[in-house]
Amino acid sequence: MHTETVARIRGSADAIFDYAARVERWPEWLPHYRSVRVLATRGPARIVEMKARRGWLPVWWWAEQVRMPEERRIRYTHVRGVTRGMRVEWRLEPAAGDDVVVTVVHDLDLRWPLIGRAVARRIIGPLFVEPIAARTLARIKRLVERPVSAPRREERPAGRTPAPRGAVSPPNGGGA
Repeated sequence: MHTETVARIRGSADAIFDYAARVERWPEWLPHYRSVRVLATRGPARIVEMKARRGWLPVWWWAEQVRMPEERRIRYTHVRGVTRGMRVEWRLEPAAGDDVVVTVVHDLDLRWPLIGRAVARRIIGPLFVEPIAARTLARIKRLVERPVSAPRREERPAGRTPAPRGAVSPPNGGGA
């Protein structure tokens, strides 16, 4: 199975990379993620347990994540779960204007006798991988591109500037 999910996002490649790489915060930022736990860290690599939803169906897996910020890439290898052995790569490439093209590539050779290839191509890819990846990219796009506007002066309480309604704190406390 091979899939590529692509989104063109207007914004900083650094902000996009931070949202993509900081999976431990995905349950805060991405409503379809139930939980993400970092289980071990070794340099730029770490083992993460990820739990998401595809519609009402819960899915989970463990993956080794390798962050390569200088290359604007993140690689995963699934190490536990039905998709064990799946290779995933996030690629961020500058585009015209202030845009960044984000491509998420999934490759899975499911080694189940007789049915593995068909299950990967006809079920796992189109029914799980593609919808979850598309929803993840769409949400990150919305977070990066969201307009941040200050409330009108008459709405501000004296001495305080509240966060915009429904705001989600950006990665590293900086602007997204």
